[in-house]
Amino acid sequence: MAIVVFAGCRDVPAAPDAFVREDAPDASTDKARNCATVFGSSLTNAFGRLDGTVLAVVPPGDRSCPMPNGTHLVLQVMMGGQAYRMVTNVLSDQGPPNVYTRTFDAPLAGSAWAEGWHPGTPLDYVATLAVHSDSFTAHTMAETVAFVTDAIELDTRISVFATSSGGANASGAHLVHRNAPNADGAIVIGPETASPHYLLFRFDEQAF
Repeated sequence: MAIVVFAGCRDVPAAPDAFVREDAPDASTDKARNCATVFGSSLTNAFGRLDGTVLAVVPPGDRSCPMPNGTHLVLQVMMGGQAYRMVTNVLSDQGPPNVYTRTFDAPLAGSAWAEGWHPGTPLDYVATLAVHSDSFTAHTMAETVAFVTDAIELDTRISVFATSSGGANASGAHLVHRNAPNADGAIVIGPETASPHYLLFRFDEQAF
């Protein structure tokens, strides 16, 4: 499936040293504490929906977990007994640095939640959710990290709409933000419940 990326989208991982955690989080509240060091390889070259269970929420620059990233939060999700990395922008490295976010409650896009990778399941902020850019709020990196981390509980079911390139990168997916027609990324909390809760993301220059 061809992905047409809106102008201004970016998802190139920053160097690991771009941001390093200076704090020492309390072990009882640190949502990265159980992060995996070995990952699965079942994601195909596609936009899709990953349904699984939250293993860890890894903030940018956390060197206690593998493959630290300076501008992205990594949501580790268990699927089929293996961990996968859902890489989410929390800082824009082009133009204004803030990431714009909002929440939205709506039925889960596509079929009912079922553990696995569901390529080709469409999500479009406008066509699917009737959400537009003027309803988002700008946040700093720290605020965006908190926006995601505080909302997600470990060991709960989750859905993530994202793009994987498959092959050597079949252990993860990215572009978890406004991206392309029917290929917008999002995190969905409580996807199997009567009121799924979407976390949505866009960049400063994206208008829709």
